[in-house]
Amino acid sequence: MGIAISKLAEQKQVDGLDFPLLINPPSAEVAASEQASLKWISENRAELHSLLIKHGALLFRGFPVSSDDAFERMLDHTDYVNMPYIGGAAPRTQVTASRIVTANESPASEKIPFHHEMAQVPTPPGYIFFYCDIASPVGGATSLLHSAEICDAFFEIAPDFAAKVEAQGVRYVRVMPEVTDATSAIGRSWKDTFQVETKEQAEEAMRAAGMDWEWLENGDVRTYTAVLPAVRFDEETGRKVFFNSLAAVYTGWNDSRNKGETAVMTADGDYLDAEVMARLVEAMDQKCVNFKWEKSDVLWVNNHTVLHARQPFEGDRRILASISFKESA
Repeated sequence: MGIAISKLAEQKQVDGLDFPLLINPPSAEVAASEQASLKWISENRAELHSLLIKHGALLFRGFPVSSDDAFERMLDHTDYVNMPYIGGAAPRTQVTASRIVTANESPASEKIPFHHEMAQVPTPPGYIFFYCDIASPVGGATSLLHSAEICDAFFEIAPDFAAKVEAQGVRYVRVMPEVTDATSAIGRSWKDTFQVETKEQAEEAMRAAGMDWEWLENGDVRTYTAVLPAVRFDEETGRKVFFNSLAAVYTGWNDSRNKGETAVMTADGDYLDAEVMARLVEAMDQKCVNFKWEKSDVLWVNNHTVLHARQPFEGDRRILASISFKESA
């Protein structure tokens, strides 16, 4: 049984390809039966992965994914290998025993800026998976942006600065609290971030990641990442991509401990240009796709070629997530 492709009102064309690609059940049986759906996923997993690489994001709509456990079973029928969520800044809650967590739990009133998931760590995930358990009645769209598109725009907006960022890479600076601060979009504690209990264990994890750090009197820790690439060449698509967290950090890493404008710098210690960042964020908003979730939607994202963001919302909204290693499929 093949793959049924449909059109999504919000999608756009990137390099002549639907973005995101909308996939519907190929039969009434697959739409109604989880067992049939899982069998279909397993039988088509190689082709689905090829489509993910080609299009950057796949939206599965109309499939019988009715719970967090069903979402996990869907992923278990692919070749994607679960990756623990170690190193991320966003507050999250473990939902299932293995691979499902909540998406960023930052306040509903806040926009989560565009980013590649965990681009501030040495080995970020290759793929991200989202599941809509509760769709918000107002707002709450997930925004998708093709990284090659915004990379081209970056070099058009500020060619000299873009070339410097490409050549040098960037460092990220973040103060992590001792206890997770759920009021902040970057409030994940150092204990939760590194999945440790003691300072000694945290230091071991930071050392392994090539980070520098400074313990503060209140138990928080100021961390400095190693210099990380910010513009990469993606071998699978043959395109340069804007693989970093520049916009998310510059505009979003603001709380009682952090200031976004000084939380990211080039390798030589220069902060980012405010005018360039303003124009870049504007271009991101112009080029992105905003799609509204429906209950039971599942979204697969190639984290190496697509950035994502979240729009503010009202009412209840529950989106679950999972990440996978790049080498998995």
